[in-house]
Amino acid sequence: MPELPQRKVGIVACSGEELAEGTVTRLAALRVLEHLRPSDTVTICLPLFLAGGEGDRAFARFYPTIAVDGCDKRCAARATEQYSGKPAASVVVSDLVREHGLAQPEGARRLNASGRQAVEVTAERVAGLVDELLGGQWNRRSGSFVEPGPAASSEDPTQAACACASAIPIQKVDVDGRTVSLAALPLIFEQFDAAGKAPGAEVTKELLEIVKIYNDVPAGTDEEYSTALAREYAAFCGQKQARP
Repeated sequence: MPELPQRKVGIVACSGEELAEGTVTRLAALRVLEHLRPSDTVTICLPLFLAGGEGDRAFARFYPTIAVDGCDKRCAARATEQYSGKPAASVVVSDLVREHGLAQPEGARRLNASGRQAVEVTAERVAGLVDELLGGQWNRRSGSFVEPGPAASSEDPTQAACACASAIPIQKVDVDGRTVSLAALPLIFEQFDAAGKAPGAEVTKELLEIVKIYNDVPAGTDEEYSTALAREYAAFCGQKQARP
């Protein structure tokens, strides 16, 4: 298997600005990213995610994510599920406000005392979920956990990281006239080349099986994908040999 970036938890926060709860989600996510679990989390930009950010979407397919929404519309959770897969966990600020008996948060730009308290409550809940998620073995194929494992430990506070920095490398490939983005393909090619696997029918078959682990290859398209992979891998190996 290709060596993918260190597993972390992605946090995608609601970007709604018409409600104070939307501000709570962003501030709570920032607190987790910068102070509570800086070494274990990355942020996923929801507008970029919706606009087709391939790195963010690939990250959310491979690694567990927590959707932090302000209200029961659950925009962040629904967007994550639509484009990458169901979030591993979901937090709704309005639910936490009721659960903890807090007054209604107010202030879209400058939160009142209740809003600031909601930030702390939300951040603590998200941090707890991060610990739970990293304590399990995540299956990239099914998008779910396999079995419990040792929980990861947090380091000292650091600067918040973006999913782009931890993103899965993507390569665009022409498959029977269609441009398809294949996650992890550059890493797979590197691994095969390092193992001394020269282009050929058997290697192409093996490539396809590995690619299917990290990508959705539609049924009945194996031949088209095999042709594309054979061509791209041959080009990759040719470029490697041409380098001084």
